[in-house]
Amino acid sequence: MDENTDKPRLVEIAELLNRHGVEFLVIGGQAAALHGSPHPTFDVDLCYRRTASNLHNLAQALLELHPSLRGAPADLPFRVDAQSLALGANFTFDTDYGPLDLLGWVEPFGDYDSLILRSESIDLESCQVQVIGLDDLITVKRHINSPKDQAAALQLEAIQRLRDSGAS
Repeated sequence: MDENTDKPRLVEIAELLNRHGVEFLVIGGQAAALHGSPHPTFDVDLCYRRTASNLHNLAQALLELHPSLRGAPADLPFRVDAQSLALGANFTFDTDYGPLDLLGWVEPFGDYDSLILRSESIDLESCQVQVIGLDDLITVKRHINSPKDQAAALQLEAIQRLRDSGAS
C-alpha cells in the first residue's frame, strides 16, 4: 500500500477490501463519523461476513496490511489465513494503517447478516461502503455503555432527531 497518500485510513482499507471482494460493514467510531458525529476516531472497526470464501478474501487483503495482534506478545505466532480467522471471531490488529478491529460478532445483535439488512450505503468517493444503521449503532453504543460510548450515543441520538425532523 502507498503510505504517501492523503486518503483517510478508512478509505484506504475499504478500497483494499473491496478489491479483494471482502463483505464487510463499517461500525464503531468511523460509522459514527459517517453518520455525522463530530467526535474524532483513529481506529477502524469493521464487521465482516464469516463465510469460507469471505474469510479467504479477508485473509488475502490483510496480508497487504501486515497485521499483528494488538496487545499480544511480539513472539506469539499468528498466521494470517482463512483457517486462523475461522478459529476466532473478533480480532484487534495493528496494521500499516493503524489500529484495525475486525468483528465477526457485534453485541447485542450478532453477526454480519443480522446487521447488513439495516445498513446504509455511503459513498466515500472512490468506493461505496456499507455502514451500520444509525439505530443499530446507537443500540450498540448503549449496550457497551462505557463513558465514551454513552457520550457517542447522545451525539448519535441528536443526529437521529435531526434526521427524523427532516433537518439533514
